[in-house]
Order: sequence, then structure tokens, then C-alpha cells
Amino acid sequence: MTRFGKRTVLGAALALALPAIGHAQGTYPTRPITMIIPFAAGGPTDTVGRLIAQAMGTELGQPVVVENVGGAGGTLGAQRVANARPDGYTILLHHIGMATIPTLYRRLAYDPINGFETVGLVTEVPMTLVARRNFPATTLAELVQVARRERERLNYANAGIGAASHLCGLLFQKALDTPFTTVPYRGTGPAMNDLLAGTVDLMCDQTTNTTEQIRAGTVRAFAVTTPQRVASLPDLPTAAEAGLPGFEVSVWHGLYTPRATPRPVVERLNRALVAALRDEGIARRFADLGTAPVPVERATPEIHRTFWQADIQKWRPLIQAAGQYAD
Repeated sequence: MTRFGKRTVLGAALALALPAIGHAQGTYPTRPITMIIPFAAGGPTDTVGRLIAQAMGTELGQPVVVENVGGAGGTLGAQRVANARPDGYTILLHHIGMATIPTLYRRLAYDPINGFETVGLVTEVPMTLVARRNFPATTLAELVQVARRERERLNYANAGIGAASHLCGLLFQKALDTPFTTVPYRGTGPAMNDLLAGTVDLMCDQTTNTTEQIRAGTVRAFAVTTPQRVASLPDLPTAAEAGLPGFEVSVWHGLYTPRATPRPVVERLNRALVAALRDEGIARRFADLGTAPVPVERATPEIHRTFWQADIQKWRPLIQAAGQYAD
């Protein structure tokens, strides 16, 4: 065959292939999607992720199956996604830890910043300071007195270094200038179980994991860590109202895909996310948990990345000053 003939055959093959490629992208997804949540089942990030996964699956026409890959402060699950094939079938639902991992972990088997494409922000969840039900304090002022007296005899539970509960604990200890004995767990769910059992004294956790326990009276709540009270817990004062101004932290959640995921796939996932955020059922369920979907104008890939990068810079000096690293 002449070179001209070969070029003609190749051109014909490409002409046939290009519509097929375009059709494949246009019909994404054609099979179930795996959403990796890098924390234990039953925790607050798991709760947010499962609600969003179900709603996104309805919009996408394919199930979004949640898989919990906990451990190492959320880095194991994040690594799984960063190293996955960038085809949109493995996605990550992670929280504020995405902004602290680059500083907390100085040696990782993946790039914690450039290893991902952002899809969109999901929600910002308030934190609540809670204790075992029979803790010997009923107000935040009394808790501060007990903490300063007991110091390392006070056991503070968290979901591991880098978890939201760990960061909140760092800020609380800094605000009191008082060290506690930290008890790390493989997820907030197990930590909450031990708090309910009275094995540990105190923890700071997201409203998505504490609201029902606070309402039921199975834990003792002291304050919410936002400038305003939350609608689902109207009687719970803010930390500032309770006498500890400046103790403020909320936990944002976002959706990611592996780096180099095709832009049409990212955009399709973003449309599904926006549809989920607009779902009235999601809004009601989030409200019950003390949070709300982010406004859809904030749920773009671009705003998500800008917000994420700014938060990395916010937490870096605090973590470095604490001198606590995960490796």
C-alpha cells in the first residue's frame, strides 16, 4: 500500500473513532461511580458523603457507591483517588483536611495539592464542643476551669491527626493555653462511641455527628464554634457568647477527581453536585444536622480550588507553630 493509501486509511479510521470518543464522553457515566470517603463509616464526613452520593446518583443515572477508606488522617483514601484512573469513576469526598494535609504530612506517596481536580464545595459544617454525659461541668466557663485544673488528666478524643476534631482540639488547647491528653481514633464514629460510653472526657465534633446526640441528651454540649448559633440547636450558645471569644472553626467539604480527569467529565460531575445541593430533601436533612448546602454559585470547580488554596495558607502557620506532624 502506498503512503498516500496508508494516510487515507488512517484518516478514515480517525474519522470513525472521533465521533465514538465524543459519544463516550457525552454519555458518561455508563457504570457505577465509586465515592471514596477517607474516614470511618458513621462519622460526620460519611454522613455528608452518603447524602450527596445518593442525590448525585439520581441525577447521573448511575449509582454513586460509597467506599470508606479510613486511616492516616484521611491520606489513605485521598491517595487511592489521586492514583486512580482519571476517568470520573473514582471520586473523593473530603473535608478541611485537604487544606491541612500538605503541612501535617511532610512525606506522602501522592501530591496532596496537584494530584486532584476540584469539582465543587458541598457544605460548611459548624463544630460543637461536647463531653461525656456525666462530665463535672455544665457550662463552657466551668469546663475551662476543669480543663485548667485537670490538664493532662483530661482525655480529649479525636479522629486522628489532621481530622477536623483534631484541629478543633488544637485550637481549644491554644485558646486555654492548656494541654490535654489526646486519644486518637480511626474515625469520629469510634471516638463518639467511646464518649457515649464514658471512656473519654471530651471532644469537638461536627454538628452532623453531634446534633442527634445533643438533642437526645446522651452527651453534654457546651458551645458551637461559629459566630452565630445554629438553627438546629437554638439553645446552644456560641463559644463567644459562653465566654471564649475567638474560638471559631467550621469544617468545609468538597468533591475531587484525580488529576487530568477530562474537563467534560468534571463538568458533568459538577452539574450533578449542583443538582444535589438544590435538592430540597438534602437541604432539609442538612438542616437537621446543623448545616446547609453551600450556595450553588460557590460550588464551581474554580471557586473550590481558590478557597482550598487559601485555607492551606491559613492553617500552615498554626500547624507549624504547634509542631505536631503526622509523619
